[in-house]
Amino acid sequence: MRSAERQSTQPVASLAQPLARGSEASRGRARVGVFSAAILVFFLCTHPCQANSVQPSESEIKAAIQQLKADPNLVSERQTKTLRWRKTGSERPSSAPDWLADFFYWLAQSIRWLMWIVIALLVITLGVLILRRLKNLERAPRVGSLDLPTHVRDLDIRPESLPDDIGANALALWNEGQRRAALALLYRGLLSRLVHVHAVPIKASSTEGDCLQMVEQHLTERRLAYANHLVRVWQRAVYGAHDPESEEVRDLCLGFDAEAGVEAPRSA
Repeated sequence: MRSAERQSTQPVASLAQPLARGSEASRGRARVGVFSAAILVFFLCTHPCQANSVQPSESEIKAAIQQLKADPNLVSERQTKTLRWRKTGSERPSSAPDWLADFFYWLAQSIRWLMWIVIALLVITLGVLILRRLKNLERAPRVGSLDLPTHVRDLDIRPESLPDDIGANALALWNEGQRRAALALLYRGLLSRLVHVHAVPIKASSTEGDCLQMVEQHLTERRLAYANHLVRVWQRAVYGAHDPESEEVRDLCLGFDAEAGVEAPRSA
């Protein structure tokens, strides 16, 4: 009797052992195995074995079912563990408005074009400045037309401060005995004509020697000789206390207009 029972329970045990030792199968195959085992148990219970077979007892059937349920590969639900990145902190909501975020996004996308636009604007601005500078240079007055000195070492050389006929007035002062005033008028008149008529770049601090050096490139030889003669007479009288001869002064006065140039234009 026991041998027959062993023979009848052997199919169930032989079915459970391969399922217990099998590798991890998919969830679909596990469900199919459970379903097949249940059908087999039901078939064995409802259909008695043929000759030499004995129907398994109810306790044996329950033991086989429990063994199938205990198999981890046949359960319907299974817990698995996976690795995930750990979150360092919760994301803070952005306080910036949407339009600002959109602006910076557009700026990042358009930065290349913006750089080219800025470079083009800089080139255009530089070109305009260069053109204006060139126009200003073309309009710039020649040397001597602006910032003309009104005095040279305390001597007033403005045309309006001098008489119309400098030579005649200087000769009149000399004849009246005002020798120093007569020579000063001749020297002032010469400096005024050199600055306003001949455009000699005489400065307010120029000395007699500076004036003679500058007139060499602006006067003819005859006028240059007259200017040198007048300046030497002035220097001897002022610094050397040596009055010139009356005839010498008379020649300087009579030849002033002819040798010093045309009358200087009067300023308004």
